[in-house]
Amino acid sequence: MIHPQAIVSDAAALDPSVEVGPFAIVEGDVVVGAGTRIGAHAYLCAGTTLGRDNVVHMGAVLGHEPQDLAYRGAPTRLVIGDRNVFREGSQVHRGTAAGSETVIGDDCYLMANAHVAHNCRLANEVVVANGALLAGHVQVGARAFISGNAVVHQYARIGRLAMLQGICGVGRDVPPFCVASGINTIRAVNVVGLRRAGFAAPQIGAIRRAFRVLFWHRPNLRLARERLVAAEREAGGPTAEVLEMLDFITGSKRGICSGPRGRATPAGEDD
Repeated sequence: MIHPQAIVSDAAALDPSVEVGPFAIVEGDVVVGAGTRIGAHAYLCAGTTLGRDNVVHMGAVLGHEPQDLAYRGAPTRLVIGDRNVFREGSQVHRGTAAGSETVIGDDCYLMANAHVAHNCRLANEVVVANGALLAGHVQVGARAFISGNAVVHQYARIGRLAMLQGICGVGRDVPPFCVASGINTIRAVNVVGLRRAGFAAPQIGAIRRAFRVLFWHRPNLRLARERLVAAEREAGGPTAEVLEMLDFITGSKRGICSGPRGRATPAGEDD
């Protein structure tokens, strides 16, 4: 299963079912689980662990030293779950500080030339499209979608089932279930993504109402949160999804992306 022109260190631990293509390089201290396929010219660096049934396409680089001036050669790791796909030229770097790690969950899809920097954490079923860039320590929630050439500043958080539109840039947190575009702006609720995820109409309706209160016309976010909590209490209490949005906002350290300026499409009407 290992091509004779591949270079695989004797110190690497590969399941017997792993396939390695020509000119691929697997360094020592690499662990690769059953059913994983490593394409031609891919490079797996020391400190990398892959689970089962991953696919690493041609020219992908996993676990190389972080692009961080603070890195001093300390042993760090890249930990990857199961059934992920790394397309051509994608790069995922390991952690910076000694003992730290970059973590990729299960069923993620990184398209060509996507970049995930040191100490990022991606939950399950995240999509990072062509040319998208995640800086260090970024956290991405489950089933989030980072569109092509989008850029995310270090330490920013992207909530569950959020979507970043193409060529946008965020240096603040993007709440769950929201669509971000432009610079640090959220435009609408990710209605299409919610429907595909199996959310029922009442759940989506509650998220839309919360979005309008929290972000429409750029209100004071603290006062908007208080107003939303009061309104939801009168209606029998906030749904689990609204609570998730509120908890995410409360836990923000970088600040939350703002609602749109001026005339824009009302939440959910772009679906």
